[in-house]
Amino acid sequence: MSDYVFAPPPRPAVPVDGGGHFPVHRIYCVGLNYADHIREFGRDPKASAPVFFMKPADAVVANGAAIPYPPRTASFHHEIELVVAIGRGGSGIAPARALEHVFGYAAGNDLTRRDLQKAAKDRGQPWDISKGFDHSAPIAALRPASRGHLSRGRIWLSVNGEPRQESDLGQMICDVPHLIAELSTFYTLEPGDLIFTGTPSGVGPLKPGDRIAGGIEGLEVLTNTIVAAT
Repeated sequence: MSDYVFAPPPRPAVPVDGGGHFPVHRIYCVGLNYADHIREFGRDPKASAPVFFMKPADAVVANGAAIPYPPRTASFHHEIELVVAIGRGGSGIAPARALEHVFGYAAGNDLTRRDLQKAAKDRGQPWDISKGFDHSAPIAALRPASRGHLSRGRIWLSVNGEPRQESDLGQMICDVPHLIAELSTFYTLEPGDLIFTGTPSGVGPLKPGDRIAGGIEGLEVLTNTIVAAT
């Protein structure tokens, strides 16, 4: 007999290309990691170090699922990103050994309530409510790292067939090994952690009825539809 006072919710998980599911422990995210994205917000890339923040694990949304337009925003934005899945934990990880901790890669969308983010920035407050809300982390199937690591390749997103974001992973300011190494100085990484690694320029608004498609060369394409809030 369980000693829980109510049945615990199921653990969030992401499908793995080839079979099985990756159980999600935490979702770490990186902001300001593409120079062109930093410039589109009027900032100097040379003066902008990557910023870490988090989303709840149950913000994960399956590929193909409908996403309700979130409350308390009039500026709901897409951000296509490479997602790194951690398969082996550790802290103080050296960049030269960081890829040994990677289980796989996927395309993800760091959905953002941009107006709430701007308001928080203007007041010098945390970004939590602009980033870590329900249904804010759509992710496609993970491709195991045993098929090769990713450091370059096209990253793109379209809305209703119209191109919005287009870049290359090689344009990241801080690459995957150094992101893992830096993050592991703040947290002990655990198997099941996901790292959204930042987005290129071209972020923009979404509305109910929009069909989003985004991908990264060699990975499953991520597709979702925005629907009206219930």
